[in-house]
Amino acid sequence: MDAHLSLLSRLAQPARSKIVLLVLDGVGGLKTAASPETALEAAATPHLDALAAESATGRTLPVAAGVTPGSGPGHLALFGYDPAQPEADIGRGVLEALGLELSLAPGDVAARCNFATADPTDGRNLLDRRAGRPPTTENRRLCARLREALAEHPPEEVEVEVASGEGHRFVLIFRPRAGVTLSPELSDTDPQKLGVPALEPAPKPAFEGDDQARATAARVARVLEILRPALADETAANEILMRGFSSLPNLPQWGDLYRLRAGAFAGYPLYRGVASACGMEVIPCGKSFADLVDAAREHRQRFDFLFLHVKQTDAAGEDGDLAAKAGVLEEVDRGLPGLLELLDPESDVLCVTGDHSTPSPMKAHS
Repeated sequence: MDAHLSLLSRLAQPARSKIVLLVLDGVGGLKTAASPETALEAAATPHLDALAAESATGRTLPVAAGVTPGSGPGHLALFGYDPAQPEADIGRGVLEALGLELSLAPGDVAARCNFATADPTDGRNLLDRRAGRPPTTENRRLCARLREALAEHPPEEVEVEVASGEGHRFVLIFRPRAGVTLSPELSDTDPQKLGVPALEPAPKPAFEGDDQARATAARVARVLEILRPALADETAANEILMRGFSSLPNLPQWGDLYRLRAGAFAGYPLYRGVASACGMEVIPCGKSFADLVDAAREHRQRFDFLFLHVKQTDAAGEDGDLAAKAGVLEEVDRGLPGLLELLDPESDVLCVTGDHSTPSPMKAHS
């Protein structure tokens, strides 16, 4: 445990008040000539406006100046960890796996994957990094095809688990067979842009000379050779992009640090995974803001700290849909009085924030 967290854990005292952290994922925006308003400016949010007028307001830098955070590091920073420290460097593969309640053992390596669309006539250049955001039912069908391919051609040195996620996302877990050691120090195969092919598995630049990392990259490449043909006749989801190769972390647990009973109310696997890795209790709930508030109302007496996560602001930003992002903010605003009813205005605390910005003109994190 680093010195800062150790100090916090020594200073923490139990209290009767409650804290609610409402994260509007990717809420921030920016203006351009073609888009002169941000979603926050365009949305009609009378309840949030009234709350801001009587509250402390400010800005937070999740990781460091010049660093564009992923949702995992952004949330770890909100939870009080320093995502730049080694113990908090948790890859998205593990977070997604934990969010799906998958079993991970020491030595396993998990990767968060996207189904994507590649042009087979143009060197497999990427046309869509999310395969048109297929419905989850389609995701399950595609994952079943991948499992069939692995059953027909099992790799020799690793066992591979395929777990369906939400929409275009799924998880691959690589489990070493006897005598094999896997390294999580692999670079993403997602190039984060279109018009180029997916990258091949490779060690991170700092680990290019590491024998285990090189051997793991070769094993992952052999697994891709098995999986890609299973998708060859798919119109949209004919490519696999992998991100966030990672193994189980050794993270100081939230309850030990802050002396708070923490409950997480999140409808998407990654955010359930971040909360689970920190030691929060993950409560089953739906995905809409109304679902989150209903679940929080049912379970509020059990917790001192309630983390509520709204994903749709980020998804609309990534799609470049400012109107949809503003619509999500208006939906949250309409439901805000129901959340405030759960709090004692004299003692409880509500914090409304984002984990990063996802400006609609950028269609990406910022």
